[in-house]
Amino acid sequence: MDIIETIKDQISKNTILLYMKGSPNAPQCGFSAKAAQVVMGCGEKFAFVDILQNPEIRANLPKYANWPTFPQLWVAGELVGGSDIMVEMFEKGELQALIKEAASKANA
Repeated sequence: MDIIETIKDQISKNTILLYMKGSPNAPQCGFSAKAAQVVMGCGEKFAFVDILQNPEIRANLPKYANWPTFPQLWVAGELVGGSDIMVEMFEKGELQALIKEAASKANA
């Protein structure tokens, strides 16, 4: 499977997916730590991909997403954005609503 197909497959199979450096319990950069913290704060299960362990994804996802940086949060197949956007949405209550709605549709 080519790397773009792998990325598409990951995004389609995981309702809430965080591409990050490290893991939610052991983030490898401050932005990934912030991102994981706000997603965990939404109270739903989510998948993650450690881009440091997946250099092909790290190299190709920015082109696919048309978003140059990590972390990247994908919800219901759509790119939400990076850590600054996630934090801002969380502070407004928008991220919680988006994630809860996506999770409830996925679990229905």
